[in-house]
Parts: sequence; structure tokens; C-alpha cells
Amino acid sequence: FYDISAKHEEFSNKGKDLFIQFSVKHEQTIDCGGGYIKLVPADALDDQKNFKGGEKETKYNIMFGPDICGYSTKKVHFILHNKGTNHLIKSDIPCETDEFTHIYTGALYPDNTFKVFVDGEEKKSGTIPDNWDILPPKKINDPSQSKPADWVDEKMIDDPEDKKPEGWDDISAEIVDPEAEKPDDWDDDLDGEWEAPKVPNPEYKGPWQPKKIDNPAYKGPWVHPQIDNPDYKDDTELYAFDSFKYIGIDIWQVKSGSIFSHFTLADSWDDVKGDIELVNTFREGQKAKKDEEEKARQASEEKTKAEESEDEDEDE
Repeated sequence: FYDISAKHEEFSNKGKDLFIQFSVKHEQTIDCGGGYIKLVPADALDDQKNFKGGEKETKYNIMFGPDICGYSTKKVHFILHNKGTNHLIKSDIPCETDEFTHIYTGALYPDNTFKVFVDGEEKKSGTIPDNWDILPPKKINDPSQSKPADWVDEKMIDDPEDKKPEGWDDISAEIVDPEAEKPDDWDDDLDGEWEAPKVPNPEYKGPWQPKKIDNPAYKGPWVHPQIDNPDYKDDTELYAFDSFKYIGIDIWQVKSGSIFSHFTLADSWDDVKGDIELVNTFREGQKAKKDEEEKARQASEEKTKAEESEDEDEDE
């Protein structure tokens, strides 16, 4: 487990856009571990040294960033805290899994919408109510209604006119192998009476079942009538938090080696786009350097093989 935090000037994002941005580079070719950050309110810490994760993790407003573990988890977390509960975004947003530097941007807007960008490319957007289960549903099943006892939802039924053919049950599943012969060295006194092995009967068709026909009484799937949920209350400020005071990294990794940088909290896209361009350019340089190193490695291997082949020829 790794945790670290930093204090910044306290602010609220009410009535403002909020952009959360940072870069992360998994130099260790990560196979299982987090790469996300947490935004913490002022009242969550009486001492910054007490910032921590795990079962007694520090309360946070937002958790955002990539998480990778095996083949099943390769996504960008976007968790919003509301009334004592941390709510995960309902859809999986793909993250990058290579060893290059990538920059992640999460945005919350005053119209209760959001966006997620990876390397400046939009990966997900929509409304907060539609993408997080923070609010109760607008509609619920009418508790006074239930499926009628005589409702028929069986689409197909056995054909009452279909009859089992005579002799169907007389056909056994196995028969004596007609090609089997008693071994020449079989001794009835020592080995007992010889019995030919059995083989599947090609005439056997399995248990008889009547064919199916459309049920004339079928009414279709019963749909539970719905009513307005009396517990539903709209909240136009799901995006907003009264206080942001700390930014923290609280992660678990099987192999360490992740490098975090380019931390930015802003209320304007103009304040974050510069780092996106910078990191994208830097990443292209990283890729070019790796390509050069790979070419050099292949050339070295080919040279070594050639030298070994020459040595073998001289020995001969």
C-alpha cells in the first residue's frame, strides 16, 4: 500500500466547472494495481499525516484515475461521494495499460454532466443521474399490483395431437457390438463366460418428447405497472462539493514503479489542455526511444547469432 497527500488552497466547485487532471506512467509494466487520485474535503483530516486508505480510509469527495488488475480490470475509476456513500460510475471506461506516460482528465459541470478524457480524447460523457446510482429511481413497481394468477406467459406448449410412435421405448440405448469376437486365448474356466462389449445403438433416438407448438393462450411477458417513486427527489447539485482541501494518492500495487505528475485542479479547459499537449508529445518521444532500443536489441541478437555461427564453422 502507498499513500501520500498534499494540501492546497480550499475551494468549492459550486457553480463552476471542475477539471481534475494528472499523468501516470507505469514503468513496471503494471499487472495489478491502482493509479488513481483522491480529492479530500477540509473536514476529513485534522492532520494531513492521517491521510490513509484501506478499511479506515479517509473520506473523500472524488476518486479518479486508472485501475488495472489482470484481464478483468482495466478501467478508469470515477467515484463520487454523496451523503455518506461512495458511488461508482456504472459503466467501464477503458484506461491505458502500457508503460508510457498517459494523462487523465475528469470534468464535472454545473449542469450535472461530466466528461472523461484520456490523452485529451473523450472516452465518456453524460449526465450524473444517468451514470451514477446516487438518486433513487424516478419510477418504481406499483406495490398494489401483481401478476394475475391466470396470466399465461408460457410461449410454447406440447402439441396435444403429437403421439409417441409405437415401439419407441423398445429401442435400447446400447446394443451388443456385432463386430466383437471372443478372443482366441479366452478361457471360460479361468476368465468366466465371455460377453461381447456394448456400443451405442445407432437406432436409439433418446427419450421421446412431443413437439412444441405456439400456445394459443399466451399473453406475452407480464410487465409490472410503475408509479412515481415517492422517495425520489431531484438534486441539481450532484456535481458540487462544498470543500476541497487535499489531493492524495492512496493505492495498492503488486509491483511498484508508477510515476505521477502534471497534477491540476482547474475550472477551465484552457488551464488543462496545455499539459495534455505536452504529455502527448512527450509520449511520442518515449515510443520512438523504445523503438530505437528494440531495433538495437534485435541487431545485437542477430550479430551474436552470426558470430556464434562463424565460430561453429571454424570448429568444423
